[in-house]
Amino acid sequence: MIDGAEAIRKLALNVARYTGLAPLARPFVGGIGAILMLHRVTAAPEKPNSVNRHLNIAPAFLDKVIADMKERGYAFVALDEAIERIGAGDKHGQFATITADDAYRDNMTEALPVLEKHGAPITIYVAPGLIDGAVDLWWEVIEDIVDTGSHLTLKTARGSTVVDCSTPGRKIQAIARLNAWLTLEVPEEEQGVALRELARSNGIELGTGRPGTLMSWDEIRKVAAHPLVTIGAHTVNHRNLKRLSEAEARHEIGDVRRILMERLGAEPRHFAYPYGYPSAVGCREVGFARDAGYVSAVTTRHGVLRAKHAGFLHALPRISVNGRYQSVAHIRTMLSGVTTPLANAGKMVVTI
Repeated sequence: MIDGAEAIRKLALNVARYTGLAPLARPFVGGIGAILMLHRVTAAPEKPNSVNRHLNIAPAFLDKVIADMKERGYAFVALDEAIERIGAGDKHGQFATITADDAYRDNMTEALPVLEKHGAPITIYVAPGLIDGAVDLWWEVIEDIVDTGSHLTLKTARGSTVVDCSTPGRKIQAIARLNAWLTLEVPEEEQGVALRELARSNGIELGTGRPGTLMSWDEIRKVAAHPLVTIGAHTVNHRNLKRLSEAEARHEIGDVRRILMERLGAEPRHFAYPYGYPSAVGCREVGFARDAGYVSAVTTRHGVLRAKHAGFLHALPRISVNGRYQSVAHIRTMLSGVTTPLANAGKMVVTI
């Protein structure tokens, strides 16, 4: 199912492509490179009507994107080198670096073989709480809860509400309602308990993580030793930092470095803000990431990289390679730079 906002974005991409604007504009607004953002990379079939399909791309599509970018002159580099190139205002052609959030197991089993084929490095951002099972992939859990029956009872601060899940359309509406409840109404530090209570009341027991969905610590250690892989930090518990107190936010951003050092034997140099959109990261959080000693930090703001980003290394935008736009032509248009100001109120240098 395509929502209105997605339809408008696809229309803009197609207009830029078919009018010839994107290829004409690339030399002028395409910037010096791009950070690509992935989540899941799997050939497994999607759940019907999944609202999380945007997190999934097929390995074959990743292969096509990398091949096309290489053909058009992009050099694929590790994130450390990308940061050096930003600092130098890269004069040696456009570059790209690949990142993946949350440490999904398919990053190792299905994406890595594609990356090996092309010699393309990747940075995988890890949140220890997700790996340990201390916190849950709530966006997947909510889909599981809604799939359990034709209705459910949601207890909120305003009382109990019966949520209709009787048809595919109603299930999508129910997921949107539960997402909003959990992320906007429930205090960030109480989300885990609230989600587990809702799951338990619908016959789902949580607390063991997502075996088979996310990598285990042994698998993360194994993949960290791969020459193409860099491990980055994604907070301790994958929380919306903007909803936390200063002390809690600094803990999430700073203490994850110590945890990953203890688990993996190396301190992460790079950081990704969970969610990464304006209501999840602002000037305060960027300052905390800088204070914690990271070399770089990435958001989910849409944009290509420019030389001026040398002054904003802790607020770097990315190009999302996701399931909504599994078209090489769409990725080309995004990389041309023409969509950067469209998505950011006219801003060409996207930070926060």
